[in-house]
Amino acid sequence: MSPRPQPGREYVLTLSCPDSAGLVHAVSGFLVRNSGNILESQQFDDRLQSRFFMRVHFDVSDPNVDLEQLRYRFGPVAQAYGITWALSEAATPTRTLIMVSKFGHCLNDLLFRRRTGALNIEIPAIVSNHRDFEGLAETYDIPFHHIPVTRDTKPEAEARLMELVRELDVDLVVLARYMQVLSDDLCKQLEGRAINIHHSFLPSFKGARPYDQAYTRGVKLVGATAHYVTPDLDEGQIIEQDVIRVDHSLDPGDLVTVGRDVEAQVLAHAVKWHSESRVMLDGNRTVVFR
Repeated sequence: MSPRPQPGREYVLTLSCPDSAGLVHAVSGFLVRNSGNILESQQFDDRLQSRFFMRVHFDVSDPNVDLEQLRYRFGPVAQAYGITWALSEAATPTRTLIMVSKFGHCLNDLLFRRRTGALNIEIPAIVSNHRDFEGLAETYDIPFHHIPVTRDTKPEAEARLMELVRELDVDLVVLARYMQVLSDDLCKQLEGRAINIHHSFLPSFKGARPYDQAYTRGVKLVGATAHYVTPDLDEGQIIEQDVIRVDHSLDPGDLVTVGRDVEAQVLAHAVKWHSESRVMLDGNRTVVFR
């Protein structure tokens, strides 16, 4: 495992802009002028859209240069090239609120990865429309918020969720098998900072008991998709997908077990990459600097 970023020393700059000559030189020049040393740099030129994407992880040797100064000094560079950008400390954990219903495999996996240091996230709250995992939250000493949802109470429930997002200064909301459809308004409020996970049988096997449907059809692949939440149900920008081969020997229960393993891993990858500023939106697609 790579060494943890040093607080106050290491930063991540992400940017996207219309493609033009001199972009890399402009970024590297900014770093040189501010005692920056590149630790990792990745870039992508979307030639079909004539758009340039870049992620730079760097450290700064001058102790008098801090985050706010770097942001101020990069402003003129960004303005000159029409750059959309973000600059943050690499060591700062992403404040992540996790939502769950009655399936806890993804929640449990994220909690374990956080405890072992595999994810650089901080979890200020777990929200659920059921109480099934209240005990699990207590085990990890994380506040648990039970917010029941019915057709009549959905507006109030979503308003309470957004109160928590604001009160707890949440950066990312993870739907770890949260089985309630979010309203269009809530999806828009959480645009670019909410991730969902679901099986990859969609749109073939919709509705209840998808693994039973898959078993009946004799599927040979079981997979999962992690994507950003948008008003278009399960059609947000895809961050990560994976599949595993299965065969006739697996019954519906076996397929569920395999599917849960894939879901947990795919969601963990998506959360990790987002928290490390490795995911950038490119219209309906994502650029993922792994």
